[in-house]
Amino acid sequence: MRRRIVVAYLLFALVASLFFSIIAAIAVEGIEVRLVDERLKEVAAWASPRHAAGLSVDMPAGLSFHHAEDTPPPLRGLAPGMHEKTVNGVDLHVLVGHDVHGEFVVIDHATEYEKIELVVYSMFALGFIGFLICASLLGAFIANRLITPIMALTHAVKAGQSALPLQDSADELGILARAFAARTAQLTEVLDRERFFTGDVSHELRTPLTVITGAAEILMEQGGRDPVIHSASERIYRAAREATDSVTVLLRLARAPELLECASLSVAELARQECLRHQPQTAGKALTLAFTGGDDFLVNAPRELLSAAIGNLVRNACQYTLQGEVIVRLAGRALIVEDTGPGLPEAARARLLHQPIPANLGGSSGTGLGLGLVQRICLYLDATLTFNSPPGGGTVLRIDFL
Repeated sequence: MRRRIVVAYLLFALVASLFFSIIAAIAVEGIEVRLVDERLKEVAAWASPRHAAGLSVDMPAGLSFHHAEDTPPPLRGLAPGMHEKTVNGVDLHVLVGHDVHGEFVVIDHATEYEKIELVVYSMFALGFIGFLICASLLGAFIANRLITPIMALTHAVKAGQSALPLQDSADELGILARAFAARTAQLTEVLDRERFFTGDVSHELRTPLTVITGAAEILMEQGGRDPVIHSASERIYRAAREATDSVTVLLRLARAPELLECASLSVAELARQECLRHQPQTAGKALTLAFTGGDDFLVNAPRELLSAAIGNLVRNACQYTLQGEVIVRLAGRALIVEDTGPGLPEAARARLLHQPIPANLGGSSGTGLGLGLVQRICLYLDATLTFNSPPGGGTVLRIDFL
């Protein structure tokens, strides 16, 4: 914007200068006609009758009157009217006319006028350049006066300052600053309300989940001889543990980032652990889950959040892939989960692309809580979650870490 303002002032100065230059040129030419041409006509009107009457024609300095026989050879044969000629390096204004005795010429040595004209045009050129310089300086000054407070307001908004500058100003910038402050306060209130709600709900869920987990453990111990009871209680226990892990992640996300304890974690180690932990989900299906490795790297993050991000991607891939394979690998500073499943549902694609979920799909439509948690964790960790659908089918989910 600063550059646009300066350019606008320069364009205005250029157009204005051209306009006044044209007017000045017309004025200079008009003065030339008035001072030279009219003067030569007046001299011709005075000298021609005197010459016809045989009287002496004494001309002022710089002027000369010649009749046909006295006309200098370079000036003979010119058409009637005004002419500008250069003879022997001297600029001349020549008026050609006729009287009863034939053709005559009145000559004005225009050297001095040409010098004056050159000085005038030089002054115009200097004024034009000075006008452009002044316009650029004025444009830069006004641009700085306008842009500096806007940039200060922008930096304050980016920095998350509660007290924004310019709120006491009565101009448009003050109105903008107060609007930003009001909107920021509303968003802060919404985020705080969401954080508190998430924390309260998570705390309320911990107790019943603990009870369910304990009951499932008792059922697994007492129903060990009955495979149906053991299988059902094991599924209840596993689902309760996954819900407990999700509640733990939500509690962590409800806290400010600076309050969480971070450590340098090996992504390869966590990926290998999550693959082992979710191996039971491949039971009963023609599905293999494997961590194929890659160059390990460290990420500074809370262990629960990073494990949850990796685990949710692996669990979703195993849950929705009925046959084939789920591959977890590392590439650069990215963790990649590939599966041969049916691909992401439309609602999940909309969520990952930050687009509104179509109303006709209803609910999460297969997105589950997992992808939502992974997105929030990635946002929390300054990571990026992307997806790709290969031509052969399946889904490739990728987390890129800074």
